[in-house]
Amino acid sequence: MNLSESFLTAVDSLLANKLRAVLTMLGVIIGVASVIALMAIGNGVNQSITGEIQSIGTNLIILVTDYDNSGGYQALSLSDVDALSDSFNAPAISAVSAVAQTTQELVNGGNNSRVPVSGVTTNYFAVNNIEELDSGDFFSQQDYDNKARVIVLGYDVAEDLFEEEYPIGNTVRVNGVGYEVVGVLAESGSAFSDTDTAVFVPLSTAHSRLYTERTRDGEKAVTGITAQAVNEDLTDAAIDQITETIRDQHGITYANEDDFSIISQSDLLETFDVITGTLTAFLGAIAGISLVVGGIGIMNIMLVSVTERTREIGIRKAVGALKRDILIQFLMESILLSVIGGLLGVLLGWLMSLAAGKAIDLEAVVDMGTIMLATGFAASVGLIFGIYPAWRAANLRPIEALRYE
Repeated sequence: MNLSESFLTAVDSLLANKLRAVLTMLGVIIGVASVIALMAIGNGVNQSITGEIQSIGTNLIILVTDYDNSGGYQALSLSDVDALSDSFNAPAISAVSAVAQTTQELVNGGNNSRVPVSGVTTNYFAVNNIEELDSGDFFSQQDYDNKARVIVLGYDVAEDLFEEEYPIGNTVRVNGVGYEVVGVLAESGSAFSDTDTAVFVPLSTAHSRLYTERTRDGEKAVTGITAQAVNEDLTDAAIDQITETIRDQHGITYANEDDFSIISQSDLLETFDVITGTLTAFLGAIAGISLVVGGIGIMNIMLVSVTERTREIGIRKAVGALKRDILIQFLMESILLSVIGGLLGVLLGWLMSLAAGKAIDLEAVVDMGTIMLATGFAASVGLIFGIYPAWRAANLRPIEALRYE
């Protein structure tokens, strides 16, 4: 008996017991659908996080204080910003900005909101790719030089404080002092650059009124410095230049004495790729367990089928069927069950991923690799769990099979 005949015989056997075949396939269908849906959601989360980080810029480098080596003081200051802004020290850097952050309560009439207030340099918005405004404008260099009491509000903060009132030109009180609202940022909704709940004032104003921390040497401190590499390819070179410049500024000789830490967006992107990739693989493995359960169901039904068809097997062997023919026929039946179940599971998983994506506002990503993996695993399950029933059927002795009632 050739493969085509074995295939047709297997199809006839499954059609003879349609309901049992469908119920047997359910385990595989659910297993494959779970793998597809969970991995699609995992891929969607990965893509979403990657997109958000890339939208901020993969050539950004962030410096913060390492308190383990700074003696509890802020280690970074405006003199560090000036040193990094010098192209002689760091030619791979195109721009440098600084921020000094504190938490304050903002008040407008009967509305108040306690939020992070960031004192920033005028180029902070451009360096950090914060370019869209809902209304108004960013503060100017003149505002910075004059230590003006001007403020830029995040979208949610403006909504909380002003509700239906137009905020531009109005005043909010910060630490009991009035600040003129000159701009409101566009709504971002980003988890990695959440400007919606942020508030910005000129760094010069923050240093004179809101943020009074000093470095160990008594300089006006900043909580972070953001440097922008000329391009992504020069990020590593920029990090080396930053490290050398800041060590020189702080009189540091050895790496284990560094009172600062450097974080690059590319490192952050790689870290999240590893985390989300591991999570996606874990979810796929958990869902794959249900495929194994489906395989056990196939083995169970095939063993029942061998028992029910013992006499048929005896007759076929009596008229000349070989062990190989019986083995292939029963293997073909179990593989058909798993493959058909796998294909139906792919369709169900795709629909589940679309529904789940809409429910959590996420674009689920179903890629061909996931589909091939799930269907291939399903077929392997059918093959592996069909071997023993097929072997048992092939090794039945014709005489005993014919006498079986």
